[in-house]
Amino acid sequence: MTGSNTSDCPAAMDLRQGRPLIVTADEELLDDLLRLCAAAGAVPEVAHGAPPRTGGWENAPLILVGDDCSTGLGGVARREGVVLVGTDLDDSGVWRRAVGIGAQNVALLPDGESWLVDRIADAVEGVGRPALTVGVIGGRGGAGASTLACALAVGAARAGRRTMLIDGDPLGGGLDVLLGGERAEGLRWPAFADSRGRVAARALEEALPELHSLRVLSWDRGDCAAVPPDAMRAVLAAARRRGGVVVVDLPRRLDDTALEALGQLDMGLLVVPAELRAVAAAHRVASVLRMMLGDLRAVVRGPFGSGLPAEEIARLLELPLAGELPPEPGLADALNAGRPPGSAERGPLARFSAEFWAQALTEGGGMPV
Repeated sequence: MTGSNTSDCPAAMDLRQGRPLIVTADEELLDDLLRLCAAAGAVPEVAHGAPPRTGGWENAPLILVGDDCSTGLGGVARREGVVLVGTDLDDSGVWRRAVGIGAQNVALLPDGESWLVDRIADAVEGVGRPALTVGVIGGRGGAGASTLACALAVGAARAGRRTMLIDGDPLGGGLDVLLGGERAEGLRWPAFADSRGRVAARALEEALPELHSLRVLSWDRGDCAAVPPDAMRAVLAAARRRGGVVVVDLPRRLDDTALEALGQLDMGLLVVPAELRAVAAAHRVASVLRMMLGDLRAVVRGPFGSGLPAEEIARLLELPLAGELPPEPGLADALNAGRPPGSAERGPLARFSAEFWAQALTEGGGMPV
């Protein structure tokens, strides 16, 4: 899931400026570093024994200096993002040589390979504020959690936020269907079932279908009914690194994969119809979620003819109230016509979404687009 576009001069220039620099004359070490760069989704520039003369040292987001070259770099400009890479775990002098070239870190291979892959990937992708990640789960079956998850994602994208919607419920029928995009080109969950470690964030985003100005990771219509927890961990971590907003539609059955998703949420929304039996079912779900989520809130869905006001339902669940969600007129007809939940800008779903993001983003100090 890595690649680059060098079809025109501006793209080639951006790629060159974003490439890590390797400085080493040790062929074995170079092979190791090229392998680690490939694992991080990076295409490096290589300088055999000395830094390039034309700006490579100054412009590279990360510089990997082989210990074999450390004594010959005394005259280079000091800068951030320099890592001295060695292979002798018993050589205490490597730290002195690192100070000599202004390196902030030392990576000793093979023990430091995992750390170095992450460091390379961070440098290439850029490390900003992670996405505000919100999970939506139903208090009972048919509560409308998937509908709300889609509406929240549509609302965030409408407001100009970078948005990714992740379908965490393999038995839900596919959020791409709910968005009217089941035939849209792009990868679905089965393509990521073997993901481990670190997934390239930009490549993930570009590989997914784009529907209504947001990226969607959904299920296909094949036989794949689950992905391993490692895959959920890797994919959701990559989505978060892209920044903006990530919305996760969660299943009510909390298996190991769903627990991995819960572990990366900033906030959870429990959707509860305003019915006595629904409140009883949601109470059991809430008691489990509270042990894993520091910020869990109730969304009470109408109609409100049960005599239980939303505030009372939230009190019974021992949760703060995120808001009330009245019925959406014409929702079924809109979905049949391929219009996603929340597309009617004056409808209850769109209004709830706008008010929710205004509050949540303010609480989070504002999020980058």
